[in-house]
Amino acid sequence: MTSSSNPVKSKAIKADALSSFLALLETVRGKKSLVLDRALSAPLGYIARFSVLQEHGVDNIFWLEDGPQKDTVRKSIIYLIRGNLKNAKIVADQIKRLVQVSESDYDFNIFLCPRRMLSVERIFEEEGVLGDVTINEWNLGFIPLEDDFFSIELADAGYKDLYLRGLPTTVNYSALALNALQKSYGLFPKIYGKGANAKKLSDMLVRLRLDSTAAQHASNSGLDSASISSSTSRLVSSSNNPTDSNIFEQLIIIERGCDMITPMMTQLTYEGLINEVFGIKNSQAEIPSSVLTAQNSKLGNTSSANSMISTTTVSGPKLKKIILDSNDLLYSNIRDVNFALVGPTLNKVARKLNEDYEERHQAKTVSQIKEFVSKLSGLQAEHQSLRLHTNLAEEIMNRTQTELFNRSLEVQQNLVASGLDPSVLNQSIEEMIAKCIPIEGPLRLLALECLVQGGLKEKDYAFFKRLILNSYGYEHILTFHALAKLDLIYQRGKASVAASQFQFSNLRRSFKLIVDDVNEQDPDDIAYVYSGYAPLSVRLVQCIIQRRALGSRIAGSGTSGWRGVEDILRNISGDSFEETQKGDERSAKAKTMLASSYTRREKKTTAVFFLGGITFTEVAALRYIAQQEAERRRILILTTGIIDGKQIIRTAIDEIPSMIQTPIMTGITQQ
Repeated sequence: MTSSSNPVKSKAIKADALSSFLALLETVRGKKSLVLDRALSAPLGYIARFSVLQEHGVDNIFWLEDGPQKDTVRKSIIYLIRGNLKNAKIVADQIKRLVQVSESDYDFNIFLCPRRMLSVERIFEEEGVLGDVTINEWNLGFIPLEDDFFSIELADAGYKDLYLRGLPTTVNYSALALNALQKSYGLFPKIYGKGANAKKLSDMLVRLRLDSTAAQHASNSGLDSASISSSTSRLVSSSNNPTDSNIFEQLIIIERGCDMITPMMTQLTYEGLINEVFGIKNSQAEIPSSVLTAQNSKLGNTSSANSMISTTTVSGPKLKKIILDSNDLLYSNIRDVNFALVGPTLNKVARKLNEDYEERHQAKTVSQIKEFVSKLSGLQAEHQSLRLHTNLAEEIMNRTQTELFNRSLEVQQNLVASGLDPSVLNQSIEEMIAKCIPIEGPLRLLALECLVQGGLKEKDYAFFKRLILNSYGYEHILTFHALAKLDLIYQRGKASVAASQFQFSNLRRSFKLIVDDVNEQDPDDIAYVYSGYAPLSVRLVQCIIQRRALGSRIAGSGTSGWRGVEDILRNISGDSFEETQKGDERSAKAKTMLASSYTRREKKTTAVFFLGGITFTEVAALRYIAQQEAERRRILILTTGIIDGKQIIRTAIDEIPSMIQTPIMTGITQQ
């Protein structure tokens, strides 16, 4: 269940984001048309209704790929886009086309999110439209998906740009979002992190703070911009510095590349399985109408023989979008539990609801009838929620009971537990390919084997590469190239330096990643989210804030930060670092004197930031830790976006044009 007592108020963050966007809108006078990047549609929808935009002059909205229609577009046109080269080229082409076909004089405004980029302006200059546009920036920052969970909501969680394209955008956007938090709530006193890109993010965050301080000092002192950089170092103790936070205890940055095992595993929490089966994006899922309206029937008799949860895309002509968040109290209570517990929980809720409805027969007097009627709307809402989640759970159970799903789960769990010879498990992967399941399934399992075993044997790599190319098409040679670049599928002995450093067997033993006889109904360890496997990424977080959960060896090895676990962390590539930030002492003293005694006694918040994406199971594990640490601290979960194994594999497949992704084997069906 999510926490509602977080001092970093989601409503305030939404209000600030809305205020800044409306201020930008007001810079464009009169009625205007908004051309919207689809990637920003849901984030914008989180903070503003269309009616609010209408009140500030937005007359109509067009999708970026469609462009404004000259018959209905207003003379003032606003483009709200992510700042990348593809979007810049689309905008430039549309502006040139509008200018050519229309006699009207348009006022073109470009709002780049989260900041202006020189590369985008160069595209406009090369296309000859730079003089026709006015460019502004809008730093949207974090979107509060829940009171304890904020996301930047980058495409592919920023994973593709970070690892496949090698672009700095994910780190840059993350630094801007985190810096905005610091401006509002004070400095993170300590920054801990793991990973090369995590270190870049930390360095950039510190640099942004110093540059901001220098700029403020220059503004107050009358210095020109050329003097700012030379003044930065001596401004660390300036009175213009931000103060230490009264809210944040520390920031922990975990880079996705430090733990690729976890997303390759099939998620086993209720929310995780909804994401595996249907997909969840921006707290919304598109569910087939047939599932939502299905009558409860005997479980397990409507599944396809070749469906596998981790790679199935539900087909159907009619999809209905549903919202999945903590406003649904039933969902809030069951989202983070292991799926094995969902059925019994729903049964209890159904019995309780039936008992509440039966109270109407006990209502004899007018006051009793009035009391029951006052409860009726709440009972109806609860009944609707129960019906929704009963249908979703039944559909998920239909899929989890298939032989293919259970075979896949068996392969995964035996790989991470090292219980079977990989050659035995490879037979199962070979059978899955022979059954023509979608390609993400076998690739996900091969990636997991590669990560656990330190690469595939030469003959196994050659065999599976040949089998997949013969089965799904030779265009997937590009997929193998991309997966090798991502350090996911590679030949043993030919791994990159980073991949060679990752030693899962040492980490499994040292961090107690495998927990036998895990209690799924009354968990005593985060391993419940994978029925026995504890996410490595969350174990890293526990090294900082909850060492007692990692056994006596680690618990007694040090009391602060990464001290005492340096040898273990050498099995993961990238820096293990600790950064101390200090605000102005005079400002801090004044702030402390003004703070109430209650505020000084208030528990502080540990912010945990996942760079490159987070899975729903990791979110569930962090919430479990938050419950255990409730007396000591709060935990605020931050990320660049939601990700899973299927999505990661898809980033490699997407390097192939979609028109040639159809499997070539007779009988292979697209689901």
